[in-house]
Amino acid sequence: MEKPHKKLDVWQAAMKSTTMIYKLTNKFPEEEKFGLVSQMRRASISIPCNIAEGAARQGKREFKNFVSMAQGSLSELDTQLELSILLGYISAEDLREVGAQLVRIDKMLSGLIRSLIERTKSSKEKRSRA
Repeated sequence: MEKPHKKLDVWQAAMKSTTMIYKLTNKFPEEEKFGLVSQMRRASISIPCNIAEGAARQGKREFKNFVSMAQGSLSELDTQLELSILLGYISAEDLREVGAQLVRIDKMLSGLIRSLIERTKSSKEKRSRA
């Protein structure tokens, strides 16, 4: 049985960005293994995991909360990427490539949140009319 979150474009894009982060952080200095590398990998993994967990929840409000957490992890990862360039661990080209993927995911997450809010409002209106 295929899980519903696997059909979501945003989950698929987040999985792709996670693999990009793993490949990128393989180039980091050994002394960052338990520092920035660990933090970046954890933040990147958190994005698709929160989407998956939210999609498995029963209510749209809960799903929205998990998508919001995914968006927070994405912002955390963006900051870590900026720090990585300042420290000289990644190139501007690396940042452009991964950054473009993160911008795409952020837009998708924002759209999903808007959709979930609208569906929650619609459900409330239907119940109040009944």
